[in-house]
Amino acid sequence: MINQYYDNHADSFQNRQEPGSTPPAKKPDKKKKSKGRFKAGLGQMKTRSMVFLVIGCLLVSAACGFGGSMLQGALGNKSSVVYQTAGHSSTSDSTTTTTSTDKVLTTAEISAKDSPTIVSITTEIKSSSSSFGSLFGGSSDSSSGTSEAAGSGVIITADGYIITCNHVVSDASKVTVTTSDNKTYNATVVGTDSQTDIALLKIDASGLTPAVFGDSSKLTTGENAVAIGNSLGELSGTVTEGIISSTNRTIELEGEQMTLIQTSATINPGNSGGGLFNQYGELIGIVVAKSSGTDVEGVGFAIPINNVTSIIDTLKTNGYVTGRPSLGVSLVDVSDAQTAMQYGVNEKGVYISEVTSNSAASKAGLKSGDRIVSVDGTDVSSATDVKSAIEKKAVGDTVKIKVSRNNQTVEVSVTLGEATK
Repeated sequence: MINQYYDNHADSFQNRQEPGSTPPAKKPDKKKKSKGRFKAGLGQMKTRSMVFLVIGCLLVSAACGFGGSMLQGALGNKSSVVYQTAGHSSTSDSTTTTTSTDKVLTTAEISAKDSPTIVSITTEIKSSSSSFGSLFGGSSDSSSGTSEAAGSGVIITADGYIITCNHVVSDASKVTVTTSDNKTYNATVVGTDSQTDIALLKIDASGLTPAVFGDSSKLTTGENAVAIGNSLGELSGTVTEGIISSTNRTIELEGEQMTLIQTSATINPGNSGGGLFNQYGELIGIVVAKSSGTDVEGVGFAIPINNVTSIIDTLKTNGYVTGRPSLGVSLVDVSDAQTAMQYGVNEKGVYISEVTSNSAASKAGLKSGDRIVSVDGTDVSSATDVKSAIEKKAVGDTVKIKVSRNNQTVEVSVTLGEATK
């Protein structure tokens, strides 16, 4: 699987040239058909300078039990979703679900009711660029710069709590929120959870219009649905309509098996973290992903709101979802000869690209460049295999990790720590 990090996590990737620099020549557009491929991270990224781009790898992030940053995007033979982007009523900081009405609303009525609950989000991310070889100790060229990304969010309290997708704000050095009345606020990231791709933000405001939470378990396939978000990262408050295509579609999203709402409402880059509303104007999902491919239309996905409400209070209290085991590594899949050549390795498999400082893996002696052979005696060949094995454990459990290092097999015992992202 080839993954790229865009932070919209990946639908539009444009370079901004520094003043006085010569823009690169535009290459002819080459279209390829792609069936059954999904993209997440619908925030639109723009770069001011050279951004981190890695092709031919799958990087698993820390919040799912692995440290390090997440590389987003997906190309390959298997269907995959890359991160991107998508009630309840409150007049205080309460996040108690409330159902507002049983009256079926028109799209225009839903737009009027819910557009004020949607915000546009822009982020600044300090990034660095390096060659493949540097991951495993080879020579490399590197540079750093600042990238920008855009997404959406949903107001959940009148005093400024906002939910969005984790990938929209992941690794951001600055987060800015613009409300529907064009007021701009600096936002604080209160808590994040990369496993569910949810983040909780807070702005210093009052008198905001919070969304009314519905019950996503009561959705019916075929009922009307409306998505509202910052389409293309520039068209704030864009409203699209469709239906609920499936109430429980299970797909793989960044190595996680997630059960999502599928909708035919048009989802574009920048919609990440925006709202999906039912026919009563109630928030029933957070837009997270869309299908990709020249022959695919009207296939978007949203995180069921019932899954979100269960973690909001935990994020508010702790900043992360407690009790999840962490190995403390970032992983790269080397699945073909070309990728192996790019990384300077001889075998296919799952490699450790980074070991988080003071993590369980660091304490056990695992190193960047190690190829993981097995976890507790079970062979693994992908980052998803490793992640699945770790997620079955508990914080404090000891697992035996067998790795190949310098043509020798090494087995270490790792006492799992707690994931904090």
